[in-house]
Amino acid sequence: MRKIFVFLIAVFLCAPAGALSVINDTEAEKVLHKIITPVALAADIPENRLKIHIVNDDDFNAFVSGGEDVFIYTGLLTRIKNTNALQAVVAHELGHMIGGHMQQMSARMDAEMKRTMIIQALGIGLMVAGGNSSLGAGVLAGAGGIAQQSLLSFSRDEERVADDFAVDLLVRANVNPAGLIDVFEQMQNITGAAEAKINKNRTNHPLTAERIKNAGMKISQIKHNGKYKTYDDKEYELVRAKLIGYLYTERQILDKYPYRATDDAAIYARAIGNMRGGALTAARDATQDLIQRNKKNPYYYELLGDIEYQMGHYDDAVVAYERALKLDKNAPQIQTALALVLAERGKPGDNAQAIELCKTSLLAMPAPLTYWVLAKLYNDGREYWALAEFYNMNGDAKKATRFAKRAQQKLAKDSPEYIKAGDILEK
Repeated sequence: MRKIFVFLIAVFLCAPAGALSVINDTEAEKVLHKIITPVALAADIPENRLKIHIVNDDDFNAFVSGGEDVFIYTGLLTRIKNTNALQAVVAHELGHMIGGHMQQMSARMDAEMKRTMIIQALGIGLMVAGGNSSLGAGVLAGAGGIAQQSLLSFSRDEERVADDFAVDLLVRANVNPAGLIDVFEQMQNITGAAEAKINKNRTNHPLTAERIKNAGMKISQIKHNGKYKTYDDKEYELVRAKLIGYLYTERQILDKYPYRATDDAAIYARAIGNMRGGALTAARDATQDLIQRNKKNPYYYELLGDIEYQMGHYDDAVVAYERALKLDKNAPQIQTALALVLAERGKPGDNAQAIELCKTSLLAMPAPLTYWVLAKLYNDGREYWALAEFYNMNGDAKKATRFAKRAQQKLAKDSPEYIKAGDILEK
């Protein structure tokens, strides 16, 4: 059971998205969506089109792709100070989008490449013409450096523009723009004295001290009554604690949340860490303590379900997950977790209920684990289609193809799963 659970947690939390490992978690995604929505609306992104992706990477980073997909790294989430600072980071990234910086950088790179080719051609011409060969070689050697310096300068200018846009977006969203300075100060603390030794002309970002100064000047010029909307950081703190509990080592968790800390976030992180480390009784006791503090938090029940499942207590796990789903009806990961326990338990009616839960979960959010559970539930050829989808989402084209072919050998040609298997084969 222990080995199976560890595997499932790995699949449940992380799914590949191109070259990125993306964490799927209902609680984290919903809380971050709530935090980021005001800034996205200020950038004219409709709330129903905003998509939050949590990247499992320790870099202090975030980016926006396609105008509606916001990618936030766990390294940023576990370090960023508060909700306001997180909104500022996203505002900066949306500033790049509004400024069209990706397209401009692409055009600039194309222009610099052409300019480099011309300079290199000049250098070759000097050498071939029999003139000063050392001069020709010097022109060749310097061509790449000129282009690099030009692109670095252009990138620094884009960062300054994105910082300005960030302040404007935050004010438009009625969010305190001082959060941007909080982020820069935290960045400065991370880099320490290293920036003092950096040549400011050899970086693609302005030095942090300059960004703090520029943001402060920009904010001082804003006409606002100062009554910005405030956000409760408690939900965000719980998300950070959850990520730290799952991603940090036991020692790191205790460094961040020592036993003397008795707030909800500290207990949450330690409970998850204990579960991962096999101290299941301690994890369950801590989670039940959290539930007594807040009986309406669905994600405490979700964690209790995870622990009870790992302990082999299927009935108790089902009760916990069902309670979580009563409190949060739109929770694809919890639906899949309940389906998995039902599949393992195998009481009359469990199989049919589990299949329906997986179908509902897939409509909201396709995920590898859901297909893996479906493969356990089906026994009529559709299990091969489910495995094909599982391997397809995990980027294993060879196995996806193998199981898609096997599915088509078993299924009726007019069945939805046969057609979907065909889509995988065509891809």
